[in-house]
Amino acid sequence: MSTECLFKVGGKVPELWNAVTGERQFADAYSVAEGTNGGITSVQLNFAPCGSWFVIFQKPTTEHTKHTKADTALKEVADLSIGWTVWFDPKWGPESAAVFDSLASWTEHSNPRIKFYSGTANYTKTFELPPRNTQHATRLFLDLGDVRELAEVKVNGKSCGVTWTPPFRVDITDAVKPGANQLEIEVVNFWPNRIIGDAKLPKEQRLTKTNVRKLTSENQLMKSGLFGPVRILAGE
Repeated sequence: MSTECLFKVGGKVPELWNAVTGERQFADAYSVAEGTNGGITSVQLNFAPCGSWFVIFQKPTTEHTKHTKADTALKEVADLSIGWTVWFDPKWGPESAAVFDSLASWTEHSNPRIKFYSGTANYTKTFELPPRNTQHATRLFLDLGDVRELAEVKVNGKSCGVTWTPPFRVDITDAVKPGANQLEIEVVNFWPNRIIGDAKLPKEQRLTKTNVRKLTSENQLMKSGLFGPVRILAGE
């Protein structure tokens, strides 16, 4: 979502602080109307789903060349949503890998060791990086679509970061290479599903012990896993 915000301050360049990643950058698009009371700065902000910005005014506008238009659109390079091999901790899940032809919640799986799984699962696949048809794009991003609850992305063994808020997206520019690439996504969910699953079992078959009484066999399971669509995006 893009919106224009007005600030009663002039002579200072707006800096944007991402409170999730800690990154700071000058605003891409802003204008300053000077006045007797200090002026008004108009800033064009693009918000991701559930997103927010801290806007900081510290440095004079002479330190940064302002633009009049923000262009932060990302273009899809590849869709990686199908054909995943998923490994679960064998102490809590299936002993062998599961094949997910399409991405769905673990709670929809027919195997109870996946349906009631709580912990970390490792999604893996190999993908070919298409030729760069967007020569002006300088960065490549992996967008996970929707995740419950958080994920770490690794490309060719290199960690590209942990994401836990929408948009579930990381920069993979420095990790990808031409040709074949190995992609790993470690996804972690919450504990209730395993406790709910154990409540359906005889005590001697349960994997957990807890004094939490509000989670019973009648509780609804929490959606878990990687839902996608998983896409490679290109942009500035």
